[in-house]
Amino acid sequence: MTEEPGAVAARAGEDDWDRHWNEFANASNHNPAVAYRARLLSRLIGAQGSPHHLLDVGAGSGDFLALAAEQWPASGLVGLDISEAGTRIASKRVPRAKFVVEDLTVAGEAPSGLEGWATHAVCSEVLEHVDEPVVVLRTAAAMMAPGCLLAVTVPGGAMSAFDRHIGHRRHFTPQLLRAQLEEAGYERIDAFCAGFPFFNLYRAVVRARGEALIADVGAEGAEPSHAAKLAMAAFDGLFRLNLTRSRWGLQMVALARRPG
Repeated sequence: MTEEPGAVAARAGEDDWDRHWNEFANASNHNPAVAYRARLLSRLIGAQGSPHHLLDVGAGSGDFLALAAEQWPASGLVGLDISEAGTRIASKRVPRAKFVVEDLTVAGEAPSGLEGWATHAVCSEVLEHVDEPVVVLRTAAAMMAPGCLLAVTVPGGAMSAFDRHIGHRRHFTPQLLRAQLEEAGYERIDAFCAGFPFFNLYRAVVRARGEALIADVGAEGAEPSHAAKLAMAAFDGLFRLNLTRSRWGLQMVALARRPG
């Protein structure tokens, strides 16, 4: 099993995003936590109506937009990611979406044609990988229309060895996530915990596996073992019983609006 999407922390201390997706994209396709978050985000977005223009900030290998393309066939879809490898994989996986290589950790203008474009946006398992989450959130806002709904997920609880291996800087609480969104200029923020009880159990298994999990999924393009696939399938079923809101959940979630 692989866990949170993001960048691999290279020995030199830099994040090698292309290496990450070359190594972990296949495992991510089987990851029940990735599928759980995609379903959770689609429910939260869909509760507000079908999105006209949907932006995925840190789209990785296209997990969320693959689900969005099925759920909202008439919606415009754009994914942004720093990784050329991830973007290449995502483009093949979701051919009707537009994917753009963009470094949102550097403040700047929106890519041409995307200024104020999105009516809805997601940013899933991205902010834990960057030194300055507020910069990413502010930069992404330039691509959102006034009043755009933004749905965010980040991990909570203790880090695992695998989390550190793929470059997690921090894990969040609802209070910290709310503070970052407020500092970035968003409003009408609702930050809460999700995933109890079975996502918590999954996280405990990931932490218990320690560095053995890194070795299991570290070979480029490696296919998960039969036992791993069975375990992931079991968790995928259990995750459908998770509570969306519970103070004990280890999946942090927030909904916010761009002002206007």
